[in-house]
Amino acid sequence: MSRRRPRFPTGSVARYTVLVLMFVLLAGPLLWQLSLSLKGPGDDLYAQPPRLVPDDPTFGNYTGVLDRVPVLRFVMNSGLVALLVVGGNVLFATAAGFALARLRFRFRGLVTALFVAALLVPVEAVIIAQFLLVRSAGLTDSLLGVALPTFVAPLNVLLMRNAFAGIPDELEEAAVLDGAGVWQRFLRVCVPQVKGVMAVVAIFAFVGSWNDFLWPLIVLSDEQNYTLTVGLNMLKGTFYDDPRLIAAGTIVALVPIIVFFAALQRFFMRGLEQGGIKG
Repeated sequence: MSRRRPRFPTGSVARYTVLVLMFVLLAGPLLWQLSLSLKGPGDDLYAQPPRLVPDDPTFGNYTGVLDRVPVLRFVMNSGLVALLVVGGNVLFATAAGFALARLRFRFRGLVTALFVAALLVPVEAVIIAQFLLVRSAGLTDSLLGVALPTFVAPLNVLLMRNAFAGIPDELEEAAVLDGAGVWQRFLRVCVPQVKGVMAVVAIFAFVGSWNDFLWPLIVLSDEQNYTLTVGLNMLKGTFYDDPRLIAAGTIVALVPIIVFFAALQRFFMRGLEQGGIKG
């Protein structure tokens, strides 16, 4: 009897090849920034081929960032803005999503269409109007003025709407038979079912607020109110740039995002898997 030759697992090789390519494309720049931030004066930044492992590793670039810019103050400013944005999106996007999904009122479809249309408008097209509104309210050069335009994001409202729409009607009907009002159905019946999606909204809001550069750059003029992304721009000089310091600054700005995501990772994955239906 002739033995069958083992088949070459072409499917597995193709999958692992795609995974490796995706890892290189997504994590490659981050690893390079981390490597660059640890390179010392003895490392050649422009060596060919590029060297990922530093020959002269040092943490002096991070201390250099702390010496050149008041990082702690900028982190506190960014944290306050992110807290306002996350709180506004979690509270108001959740309430708006519940109204669009579970309540019956005139022009509900039109309101939903307006939120969808808002996703198609680029930020650059409305940023002048936003600045004029913030200036007329006297909120220029303030952290509240930075947070206000992203207080409720259309994408987050639509995410919450879809989450509430996925809740079985029987749950709410049973609450109505027990005499529950709108707010009781909202807080006690529906909100517990969409905690995972609320975590997704919180992460999206935090990352968008923390990484925002253009709007704080336009609104803020006093260095005391700079957010971290704007403040780290001070590392770039007019006549001299140190790529090591800039890389160290980007890693410093990335750490709070990693910590925030790690704290909500369990709820984030639950929100992606369950889609608003619990149990």
